[in-house]
Amino acid sequence: MTVDPAVLDELARLRSRVPELAGSVLATADGLVVAHDSHGIEPDTLAALAAAHLALARRFAHAVNHGDLRESVVECDGGYITSYTAGPNALLTVVTSGDANLAMVHLEARRCVRRLIRIMALETAPPLRPEIPTQAGPSTPLARRTPMATLPNVVRRRQAAG
Repeated sequence: MTVDPAVLDELARLRSRVPELAGSVLATADGLVVAHDSHGIEPDTLAALAAAHLALARRFAHAVNHGDLRESVVECDGGYITSYTAGPNALLTVVTSGDANLAMVHLEARRCVRRLIRIMALETAPPLRPEIPTQAGPSTPLARRTPMATLPNVVRRRQAAG
């Protein structure tokens, strides 16, 4: 799978704005890596775990009627793992050290997600097709083709009588 260079640029920009960032992974909601900027962190494992975590966190949000999940934070002894929904079918997961300013991480990651959503929307947009000229006036309806309509009239009369 080829990754859009704009996605990789966006992940690199996030790394430059958050120096405590150990890695980031953009993944599908079912755990497949779309792109990553992770050094020393296995992106496939992180994507799979983040997708499972996302599914569970979404269930939490719906169980208490808090609407759609936007993000989830896991605080560990050594730092933070934060996941942000990036549209209905993707998520961005970032791993930071313990000395990260979590408010700054949220600010920059949310900006990154908004840009990634725009990039991914452009990738999946249907290509524009030129207008195809049509006849002027009302169009004639298409003939309906059914198995019975393709049989000769003689055969249809026999089947109806029999």
